[in-house]
Amino acid sequence: MSAAPAALAEALSVSVALCTYNGERFVREQVRSICLQTRPPMEIVLSDDASRDACVEVARATVEECLRERPGLAIALRVIVNPVGLRVVKNFEQAVRACGGTLIALSDQDDAWVPERLERLVAEFERRPELRLLHSDARLVDAEGAPLGGTLFHAIEVTASELERMHAGQAFDVLLRRNIVTGATTVFHRELLDAVLPFPVEWVHDEWIATVASAFARIDTVEAQLIDYRQHGGNQIGARRDTFREKVRKALASRGTTHVERARKAELLLERLEQVARAGRPVAPDTLDKLRGKIVHQRFRTQLPASRWARVLPILREARTGRYDRFGRGFRGVVRDLFESV
Repeated sequence: MSAAPAALAEALSVSVALCTYNGERFVREQVRSICLQTRPPMEIVLSDDASRDACVEVARATVEECLRERPGLAIALRVIVNPVGLRVVKNFEQAVRACGGTLIALSDQDDAWVPERLERLVAEFERRPELRLLHSDARLVDAEGAPLGGTLFHAIEVTASELERMHAGQAFDVLLRRNIVTGATTVFHRELLDAVLPFPVEWVHDEWIATVASAFARIDTVEAQLIDYRQHGGNQIGARRDTFREKVRKALASRGTTHVERARKAELLLERLEQVARAGRPVAPDTLDKLRGKIVHQRFRTQLPASRWARVLPILREARTGRYDRFGRGFRGVVRDLFESV
């Protein structure tokens, strides 16, 4: 191997940001899958959110076990224990801030990585120096690790068109419509940190990192299933494809504060991207204009009248602008706005 590729490989060190909360049941399997990667990380930063069980002790013992099993393996374990819970978003922020690697891999406590996960993703970053974030598909498994017969992308209905646009450098347009990036499958470059930190609590951390990054940097999708994404009763964020009956029920359900919250999220994103642009990041004016259009659309949806009949003409006029397609799920959004209760 020539000196230049070796130096590049050495530069792309990997930190794992592992967040735990009462994860004693599953954390051993996840930590082993991280430590025994074909390309191991340099460190695991474990941020525990005031657990009441022994998950931190189990994680420590598991790292020590792996180091004994594999002579020459060198992985540092850094543990942060919160005396009072920060909750998911701020706990991940704390873990990410403490990471020292060039690349940061987000990790839930209850999944398991395929052995070559980091090797494959790091190789992609090495091959494409412009990349700043990669995420992948995942195999869905049950609490015992048995396959459920589906994948993450199937569960959240990722389309071929969305994947093509991600590959073509149009990730911002995809993510303006909806999030398809799951943190448990994500690795990103630390060069993003000054733009994405701090994480606003109104956003889920993975969606925030990916959307902010997509506004000025190249992010992409790896379609391979590189983790086992465990589905069990304790998931804080899970993945399951809705049945037709469930989609109908959601269309008829109360909107509650959904559209108000989405509008606020878009406003926070615009504020951050304007800051990022002023700091010198290449955020295109067209990108900001698209986001302003998203805000207009979300504000429209917050103001729909309670009467379903009174909504028909405003919704049809909004549909003619194309904003339901550009900033949401298209016809599905139209149907939901026509029929949901207030």
